[in-house]
Amino acid sequence: MSVLLLASAVFLARKGAETVLSSKLENRQICVCVDAGHGGGDPGKIGVNDELEKDINLQIAYKVKNLLEQQDVKTVMLRKQDGNLADQDAKNQKVSDMQNRVAAIEESEAQLTISIHQNSYPDPSVKGAQVFYYSESEEGRRLAETIQKSLTDRLNDGNTREAKANDSYYMLKKTPTPTVIVECGFLSNYEESALLSEDMYQERIAWAIVMGIMQYLNQ
Repeated sequence: MSVLLLASAVFLARKGAETVLSSKLENRQICVCVDAGHGGGDPGKIGVNDELEKDINLQIAYKVKNLLEQQDVKTVMLRKQDGNLADQDAKNQKVSDMQNRVAAIEESEAQLTISIHQNSYPDPSVKGAQVFYYSESEEGRRLAETIQKSLTDRLNDGNTREAKANDSYYMLKKTPTPTVIVECGFLSNYEESALLSEDMYQERIAWAIVMGIMQYLNQ
């Protein structure tokens, strides 16, 4: 699809989303936490094109934030720049970072949390976005399945992955909100890594995530 056609499709989708809002959004201010995974000394995955996961996560997270705010949804960004949330004197920076992210979510009183990540796998042919949730969270499952379907429908890239429970992620287990981790694609796949580095493709990913969130809020 050409850049012009892609831009037109995104514009039309945004216009059409004005009809998505329901009484849930009209009656109260919805707040969504947007978490850009990793940051600072923790780069996350390193792509086959040398792109860093932490940078792509933040770029997509900001796009999700901006699109949500266009729909009158309040957002809280847990990480706003290239850094982590760990206490400077913490012996274990990763643990401190995770604990402070969870604390920030609690303080925000958000209704749900979206954590943006990128995937990797030894087999470079593996690709496709996938959403994860905590097995004991029914709302997390519903949110994950709705976003997964939105990604599948709107990216239209042949991805057959389904939302999947994962009880090993700290963020999924410890957050007070329905929380999902969106693995937007595989940085180990040459084609997908290149796409994930492109602004327009990031916009498509962000729009699919936001439409999934809006659909979930209106269920």
